Amino acid sequence: MRLQRLLLLFCTVTVTVSCATWAQSPAAQAPSPPAQAPASVTVSLDDAIQMALRHNHNLLAARTIIQQSEAEEITANLRPNPVILSDWQFLPIFQPSQFSSDYLDNTAQFDLGLSYLFERGKKRQHRLRAAKDITAQTRSLVADSERGLAFSVAGGFIDVELAESTLALAQQNLQSFQNTVDIAQARYKAGDIGEDDLLKIKLQMLQFQTDVSAAKLARVQGLSDLRQLLGYESIAADYDVSGTLDYQPVKGNVDDFQAMALQNRPDLRAAQQGVTAANSQHALQQAIGKRDIIGQVSYTHIGYLNDISLFGQMQLPIFDRNQGEIARAAYAVTQAQEQERFANGQVMTDVRDAFENLRTNDQVVGLYRSGYLDEARESRDISEYAYRHGAASLLDFLDAERSYRATQLAYRQALASYLLGLEQLRQAVGTRSLP
Repeated sequence: MRLQRLLLLFCTVTVTVSCATWAQSPAAQAPSPPAQAPASVTVSLDDAIQMALRHNHNLLAARTIIQQSEAEEITANLRPNPVILSDWQFLPIFQPSQFSSDYLDNTAQFDLGLSYLFERGKKRQHRLRAAKDITAQTRSLVADSERGLAFSVAGGFIDVELAESTLALAQQNLQSFQNTVDIAQARYKAGDIGEDDLLKIKLQMLQFQTDVSAAKLARVQGLSDLRQLLGYESIAADYDVSGTLDYQPVKGNVDDFQAMALQNRPDLRAAQQGVTAANSQHALQQAIGKRDIIGQVSYTHIGYLNDISLFGQMQLPIFDRNQGEIARAAYAVTQAQEQERFANGQVMTDVRDAFENLRTNDQVVGLYRSGYLDEARESRDISEYAYRHGAASLLDFLDAERSYRATQLAYRQALASYLLGLEQLRQAVGTRSLP
């Protein structure tokens, strides 16, 4: 018994020194990606976002709305077409025998005229201004779609990084535990352990094999989902990501981020432009309330007379002065102003929520990095060494193995949550360049 205690103490010191040496290496700072077959194309996060902005079909479809709005500007700036008028009167349709050149020249009447609608109240200028304001708002809304797409791509990219890191851990655990299974089989053949202990170890091996399969599936699905965001045809099916799941510190306080968001958020800019567009629509409806004039000039030939006639026509604005549309447009201005105030508050709320989420995840990651990872590894290594030399029970070893595996997985998930929180803060601020 004393010999076993001395042996266990020696194992503790040895493993502690080796773990301290490993903790100083770069591998202790971030999970390493699994060894995969070389991909035909590897993309970084920035490359992936730029590729999505160029090839994502939903975004390309949204950009056509800008072109449609610009086409509506052309329509809004068009002048009314002139109208040509012509009539032949007093034709002897029911007395064909009277059809002659003399009859047509002396008795029938021919009129040829040209009319034009003169718009009052600068309607065309107001239509063009309203159309341009809508186009500006549309551009901001499309830019907001780009912001959302960048966040989705970053989230998918992090999912792939997490899957690859988890796969690396599962493969390392499987390889390490395979050695334990080999030793257990040798001890079983030598009669040092019973069949029950051997079966328990083999059942634990099944868990590690399942972890590898699940991680491989998560990686394949993550790459497939990310490919859809990048533009399915724009990248080969066997591509890979070049990033690693690693900690990225962020400086700054919530007030600084909120000030940046007020300058950068395209949805807030769209809400502000919505107020401008609503005012333009109100001015247009007021212009529409002014009645237009129709001017006409006509040439008339009847008998020996050849005359020019001038006509003018305008509605009397007694009943219809476009009162309803003017009132509706005024309420729409109020609506746009309220939506702008809401968007302003939403920006401030989004930034604060994202900042607090990032800070909380940062604290969780810090706890793991402060020593819990090393402690879980040391506990696993000590229990494994002790079990191999008969100084610890199988249950103690398997429990330490499960704790180590759970701690490593939880750390990777916490790190992925932190990185996703960082992307959420970038989305809330409206820029990827944070201090």
